[in-house]
Amino acid sequence: MKLNKREIIAKRIAQELEAGDVVNLGVGIPTLVSSFLEGKKVYLQSENGLIGMGPPPEENAVDIDLIDAGKTPVSITKGASFFDSADSFGMIRGGHLNVAILGILQIDKSGEIANWAVPNQPILGVGGAMDLVAGAKKVIVASTLFAKDGSSKLVDQLTYESSGERKVDLFVSEYATFMFTSEGVKVVDLYGDLTIEALIEKVGLPLLYEVEIAK
Repeated sequence: MKLNKREIIAKRIAQELEAGDVVNLGVGIPTLVSSFLEGKKVYLQSENGLIGMGPPPEENAVDIDLIDAGKTPVSITKGASFFDSADSFGMIRGGHLNVAILGILQIDKSGEIANWAVPNQPILGVGGAMDLVAGAKKVIVASTLFAKDGSSKLVDQLTYESSGERKVDLFVSEYATFMFTSEGVKVVDLYGDLTIEALIEKVGLPLLYEVEIAK
């Protein structure tokens, strides 16, 4: 079965997770990661008070009391644990999460992200983004590379409000995975239908890459 853009991103991120990791899944594309773990034992955390999230339930098995931070129905795995918001954010702020997987509005060339406020739009809630950016041991961004208007979400400088000074470790899009280094933005791997030259042109930023990627 051919994967759509969101599924391509989620599957690629699942490859980055290691057995035993405690992983927070943000709203949107990150929640799809649970469907691509292929038996890998990781502990999925939601900041509304759950460790042990499983893949989305079948329609006839939805429990309205089991939801993630985005109010989407979830399943639970054996040994799942429930707790209050204070304990949840204590885990996050205390550095007990191995990985946080977040969506974005923008990400700049240094790896700083904006994902909680759109200029001139009402702010519905900050959520846990700033705590996750600061508290997780590793931060992975899950997002399509281009906005609805065709503009790149990977930008020279943020024009949206920052989610914190901490730089993310990886940005996984439907075309490529990016890493942020002192030398610049590096393309780790390329798997979409754009060549490296086309990718550089559409993003509008210089990108570092290995010779093998260009072939």
